[in-house]
Amino acid sequence: MRVRTLWLTDFRSYASAEVDLAPGLTALVGANGAGKTNLLEALAWLATLSSMRGAPTEALVRRGAPFAVVRALVEHGGREILMEAQIQPSGRNRVLVNRQPLRRARDLLGSLRVTVFTPDDLELVKGGPAGRRRFLDETLVAVHPRNDGLRTEVDRVLRQRNALLRQVGGRLDEGAAFTLDVWDAKLVEAGAALVRARLELLDRMRPVLAATYADLAGRPVPVTGRYESVWLPADAGGDDVAPALADALAASRSDDVRRGVSAVGPHRDEVALTIGAGPARTEGSQGEQRTLALALRLAAHHVVTAASGASPVLLLDDVFSELDADRSAALLTNLPAAQTLVTTASHLPTGAVPDRVLRIVDGGIRPDEGSS
Repeated sequence: MRVRTLWLTDFRSYASAEVDLAPGLTALVGANGAGKTNLLEALAWLATLSSMRGAPTEALVRRGAPFAVVRALVEHGGREILMEAQIQPSGRNRVLVNRQPLRRARDLLGSLRVTVFTPDDLELVKGGPAGRRRFLDETLVAVHPRNDGLRTEVDRVLRQRNALLRQVGGRLDEGAAFTLDVWDAKLVEAGAALVRARLELLDRMRPVLAATYADLAGRPVPVTGRYESVWLPADAGGDDVAPALADALAASRSDDVRRGVSAVGPHRDEVALTIGAGPARTEGSQGEQRTLALALRLAAHHVVTAASGASPVLLLDDVFSELDADRSAALLTNLPAAQTLVTTASHLPTGAVPDRVLRIVDGGIRPDEGSS
């Protein structure tokens, strides 16, 4: 999988831009604030239909413009795919593949896959459980677009269930109890499917995570990720998930009614990361935590590649500025063979030999002389 050309119109800082990308490594060089990350964000948006920075849609449209347009010509599986999106500051975005409008924007998923590395990835390890749940779910969608429906359905059911819990105001009559039974059954079905997918994904990632961390750290260190839930036994298998969630919802019902919120379910679960014998979040050093964050991204990349048969495009946003020389060299050595875009405000580490260098200056993009 590779992106040949990217076109932007009124996206972030770019009024208009056209970028031809090398099949190997393209370096985007420019001062801080020049717009390097905006180019990566545009590609990531086409792949995931969301901002890799968590920005709202209106922030993606250049100030004063009615909408933004992102287009990319992608080579995938021996064929060309023209992906186009008109991003609206409010309302429905318009998405086309090979000039054909999609019935659902979700149908675009899988046409382009990316693996994104940013300095903010440290929050995968240091931050709260929500970021790690989101990482798992986004990886599931990259593995197969149908998994987007799992998290969407869980979110929908939870919104309806919580709305009912708020509506009853702490008192559950017969009619409300019947309706809550319906939403509980739906949450068990959708939630169990999502949790089973998460468990399977973690099982596939775990050995790759340990090996990748050892390669980046330069020494063997026990590293793992364990799925934790207050309602699911640690040794539970896939067949145990639905009954356990049903029991947990029944046990939590009176508390949920009193508080007006769903207290148990996949939206409250955690991925516990460990380095050595201790929790990575609280006992790992800054270097260990950053290495683990990189290993998580690489492990996800390997799983997605194995499942899809095509290596996602690697987007490295100012990653090397946060690493010492040894870890930079180790990351370069262990990067998968894939089309790669890397941003830098100064210089790339020794060992990084870009096939093309693009200079980002004053909202414009120009190739360095001598780069292909």
